Formats: sequence, C-alpha cells, structure tokens
Amino acid sequence: MAVTEAAAIGPTVPEQPKNPLHGLTLEAILTELVEARGWEELGRQVRIQCFVNEPSISSSLKFLRKTPWAREKLESYFLWHRRELRRQQQD
Repeated sequence: MAVTEAAAIGPTVPEQPKNPLHGLTLEAILTELVEARGWEELGRQVRIQCFVNEPSISSSLKFLRKTPWAREKLESYFLWHRRELRRQQQD
C-alpha cells in the first residue's frame, strides 16, 4: 500500500478563517500581552496567581496548558486587547 505525500507529512490542520486565535500559539498570546500590558496589569485583569506571584512566561505557560479555564480567560482577555488596539488605530 502506497503512502501519499500528505499522509507522510502528518495530519492537516483544518482552516479556521473565522477563528481570531487560529495560528497563534499560547506563548505568542502571552508574550504579546506581557509586552503590551505588563505582568501587573495582566494580573489585575486576569485574576490568576501565576500572573501575580513571581510571574514568568515559562511558569505561566505550564499552568495555562494544564488549566483550560485559565487559558480561556487569557484568550478572552487577548481578544479584548486586540479589539482595543483596532479601536485606537481607527481613532
């Protein structure tokens, strides 16, 4: 049985044109928020201890990957952040 080239590469990721998070890694999302807002503001807006007590990208990523509700909160805040940036650029 012959293996097709696509099967040899691996499963394909379906296109998600209406998903604003498509193609973004959790690390990219967190890094953008920290650079734009800072850890202190992030801890105030997204009440998660890993953003308040000795925050770091690596420790926060470990927690967020294991905790779906925390990841959802961060993604929601990220989407709000992006909307605010677009509004500021339009003004």
